[in-house]
Amino acid sequence: MLKEQAIALRRLGKTYSEILREVPVAKSTLSLWFLDVGLAEHQKQRITEKRIAGQKKGAEARRTQRINLQEKIWSEAEKEVGQLSRRELWLIGTALYWAEGSKEKEWSTGGGIIFSNSDPKMIRVFLRWLKEFSGIPSEKISFEIYVHETKKSEIEHVRIFWANQTGWDISFFQKVYFKRNKINTKRKNVGLLYNGVLRVKMGGSSTLVRKLEGWSRGIDRHCRIV
Repeated sequence: MLKEQAIALRRLGKTYSEILREVPVAKSTLSLWFLDVGLAEHQKQRITEKRIAGQKKGAEARRTQRINLQEKIWSEAEKEVGQLSRRELWLIGTALYWAEGSKEKEWSTGGGIIFSNSDPKMIRVFLRWLKEFSGIPSEKISFEIYVHETKKSEIEHVRIFWANQTGWDISFFQKVYFKRNKINTKRKNVGLLYNGVLRVKMGGSSTLVRKLEGWSRGIDRHCRIV
């Protein structure tokens, strides 16, 4: 009786999963029963479509699970940071500039602060650092956008993006330089996700650049293992 019921359902184009909900046997038993069951083309098509739909549903469920786990880890890690002290912010900004800022060269001295990055979070942290520790008026700060020439038609969007991300008026983002290098076709930050690199510059800051070199040397000295 169960075998006949299962075969009848199979000939309707039902998938294994659908049949097992009505016929309580092992999946391997169904495989044996269906060895000699021929299916019409429309039945095969339905089974294929249902299988693909099931795979998509499973992939979406796994994606949702992964996103939820990621959000949970981010939230817990964010709480671990807690309130930053002034000294901690000073060290963070110093390390950021050490990694991403321009340095004074022996053959080219007297340069000011130049900090470049495409990550808005990093830009915001560094701007906060400048406000807290530079001792130089904020009107000395200027911005330059470096973006690929393919964004020329969307440059207003790029300006608005950086204005919103930094909290500065859009009038501060008039200087734009277009790059002509070949775009990496494998990159994911394209379209609206790509807004180029923002360069933060501060005039009258050569002394601060030299202090940053000294502070980074201090960090290096205290972290050495040899």
